[in-house]
Amino acid sequence: QCRISRLFLASSRLLGLCNNFAYVVMLSAAHDILEKQETRNETASTSASLHVDFQVGNSSNSSIYDCNPVSTAAVLLADILPTLFIKVFAPFVIHKMPYGVRVLFCAIMAATSFLLVSFSSAVWMSILGVIFASISSGLGELSFLSLTVFFSSVLEGWGSGTGAAGLIGAFLYSGLIQAGLSPRITLLIMLVVPIIMFISYFFLLVCPPSLPQWRTKETEYAALVSEDRQQLLDSSDDEEPESSTTGKCHIRRVIFFPLCKMELLFFHNIFLTHAAQYRWYQTLYQLGVLLSRSSLRWLKIRKVWILSVLQMLNAVFLLLAVRYLFLPTVWLVFTFILYEGLLGGAAYVNTFHFISKETEDRHREFSMAAASVGDSLGITVAGLISLPVHTYFCSL
Repeated sequence: QCRISRLFLASSRLLGLCNNFAYVVMLSAAHDILEKQETRNETASTSASLHVDFQVGNSSNSSIYDCNPVSTAAVLLADILPTLFIKVFAPFVIHKMPYGVRVLFCAIMAATSFLLVSFSSAVWMSILGVIFASISSGLGELSFLSLTVFFSSVLEGWGSGTGAAGLIGAFLYSGLIQAGLSPRITLLIMLVVPIIMFISYFFLLVCPPSLPQWRTKETEYAALVSEDRQQLLDSSDDEEPESSTTGKCHIRRVIFFPLCKMELLFFHNIFLTHAAQYRWYQTLYQLGVLLSRSSLRWLKIRKVWILSVLQMLNAVFLLLAVRYLFLPTVWLVFTFILYEGLLGGAAYVNTFHFISKETEDRHREFSMAAASVGDSLGITVAGLISLPVHTYFCSL
């Protein structure tokens, strides 16, 4: 059992990295996706009403914010709404799908998303690719969080892996684009990630006998715990006592994702273009997420609501910064973005840590899956709010 747990700890890092990779890359590529499609529209039409120049300082863009016609929040919503739908409804029926089938489906969806966005010839095709990435990420997160119930002390590995996905995905995409590769070639290179997910799960992970790999669960499976699984769970309870009073679904936090409006906060005449600034915002945010999601071994924060309040304050501050443009340098923006990532990552990993410790064993697998709706709900709300906010600022 210890060997299985150690192997899953290593595998969970890879699985967390691969699962969130496509989701993060699509967010990092949001500005490029919209800009590429608009540039094609400009080439195909001579109408001045359709002409938008994205080069900083061009007079054809009357807004001081160098706006895309469509907010990157549109890409964010395409990247999160399918995930939210899956997280809300799947916990009630997902037990009918074996874990092996789920992982295989997630890998196929991720690969399809990269191919669709790479070869897209219209905005709808790019958005469809983003939706496929969202389906892969949402189903994968729900499944792998439930999977942690079968192993002891592996939640930190999952959190660290998902944090690494953010940093590696955003940094790799930004770095390759900065090095001169086109978005299409960059996304095609990233097809290796779904392959790594497949290998990590089916060849590196050693599954316990209680795990329903290729078979469906029985009707009362969620209420039954095998002896091996109970021993693994008991061995992970050394740090905090488990409460037997909690058996309900937990939705303990809602986070806001300020990068929706960060596309409007950019600086003229510096060493980074507008699109490059947005990509590095994503990279620094994901760096903060990685650091805080990997901190569970040294720091546990029970009052997760404090982190949510701090995120709200940060969102308000950045909104004012966009409106009044009082930040003098991009380095201050980088600092606030990193800080936001630290808050978001800490809220995520601490929420699931305490759910895993304080929920009755028979409800734990369901609760871990259902509680993941919290972050998706927050991001969805942020994306919906950002659409009219984007329109308002771009009309100034």
